[in-house]
Amino acid sequence: MSKYTFFSGIIAGTSILYGCHSKTTSGKRPDSPNVILIYTDDLGIGDLSCYGATQVSTPHIDRLAGEGLRFTNAYSTSATSTPSRYGMLTGIYPWRKDNTGIAPGNSGLLIDTATVTVADVFQRAGYTTGVIGKWHLGLGPESGPDFNTYIAPNTNDIGFDYEFIIPATVDRVPCVFVENGRVVNLDPDDPIYVDYGKKVGDWPTGEENPELLTLKPSQGHNNTIVNGISRIGYMTGGKSALWKDDEIAQTIVSKAEEFITENRDNPFFLFFGTHDIHVPRVPHADFKGKSGLGDRGDVILQLDWTVGKIVEMLNRLQLSDNTIIIFSSDNGPVIDDGYHDKAFELLNGHTPMGQYRGGKYSLYEAGTRVPLIVYWKDQIEAGIQHARFSQIDMLRSVAAFLNQSLEDDDAPDSQNALQVLLGKEQKDRDFTIHQNLDNTLSISKGGWKYFTPSELPGIERWTGIELGNSPEPQLYRTEEDPSEKNNVARQYPAVVRELSAMLDSIQSIN
Repeated sequence: MSKYTFFSGIIAGTSILYGCHSKTTSGKRPDSPNVILIYTDDLGIGDLSCYGATQVSTPHIDRLAGEGLRFTNAYSTSATSTPSRYGMLTGIYPWRKDNTGIAPGNSGLLIDTATVTVADVFQRAGYTTGVIGKWHLGLGPESGPDFNTYIAPNTNDIGFDYEFIIPATVDRVPCVFVENGRVVNLDPDDPIYVDYGKKVGDWPTGEENPELLTLKPSQGHNNTIVNGISRIGYMTGGKSALWKDDEIAQTIVSKAEEFITENRDNPFFLFFGTHDIHVPRVPHADFKGKSGLGDRGDVILQLDWTVGKIVEMLNRLQLSDNTIIIFSSDNGPVIDDGYHDKAFELLNGHTPMGQYRGGKYSLYEAGTRVPLIVYWKDQIEAGIQHARFSQIDMLRSVAAFLNQSLEDDDAPDSQNALQVLLGKEQKDRDFTIHQNLDNTLSISKGGWKYFTPSELPGIERWTGIELGNSPEPQLYRTEEDPSEKNNVARQYPAVVRELSAMLDSIQSIN
């Protein structure tokens, strides 16, 4: 399909007009509600009080859950960030396109500009689209971006009119924001150089200069030091463009408020990716020490504040009645993920994984079972949604909601689950596929969950999380055994054969 390329921005409260695409400009259409997708990072099913957490309180998120639809069986496509985001935005399983790894900060754009995305569908329906916050799907050509020039292709080329993004993760260089293809506040006399294979420039590293660190790494994360924190990868230059870690949440909230205000009179879609609660966990002074659970607990409070600020802005602009808020996470939780922030020592009875086994990186339930809340005032009845939902179905569900047609080869793995998202049906997805750090797959269907045998290591070497890899087939009866304690593959060989054949068949589809 053809793509549109846009340039947009918000400067001193005025807008740069969008080009090359007609927009609705005669006021808000009552049948076109705004949509805000808040996509959090590493948030566990047990990290929110509305899901049963007792050691931390998340009142703003709880209010959305109490007045909206709270899902108990929602899944990301993968147990790590990059593939989950790819699958959710494209409706394509990431392993079909080899987009299965955790992208470095200098990766090229991983979504082909000919691929239909969720943002494209909103654009076709006349929405202004924006992406703010964590991106982690690469930028620029396949060889990687030059951060000192206009970066193309970027998110403007895959359906987003406006971007203000963290290129990868906050624990990876470059530690800068990118707005519509350009690094924010970059001094051209201090160019940025980034490398993930060798040191560039003379900036100190965590390995060479640990005495300079304010937050020490527990594993890896010992390359270039920025703001007293050593990161993954090497960079030099761009000092005027560096973010301040304890102000990231406030910065992206401010940008979201600007985007919402600028587009309040016309339908908009905002993909808002929080950095919280990913490492490095550096809470703002307003939240530091407030949770009693250390920095990890403090950034959960900061995340809750973030959600509250978005809702507050909608209320102030009288947009709450006509805005859908979708809140979810890219994968399950991890406690120690690279820094000595006392996350384990200060859990104090908090259980991020809930009753489930595994966590981020894992095929077990805690790797991909994630919070999901859908709120639409007076349109979605408050309650609990127990139906199984996969984020891979977001694209075709959005297309159905907006009455937008798709070609057969668009979003080939996505299904229309709109009635489930709106709470009109309690129909389970027929099956869900899960992917771990090592790209081993499992499939869930009818209360069974089957893991493909793998000779890869069974434990993630840094975090100690069980990946779910085993040379022997694994089969669990997840409705009776949600903690996946009892492998019943030997007792039910026919089920193993059936699910193995089904997974092979799905993988063989081009």
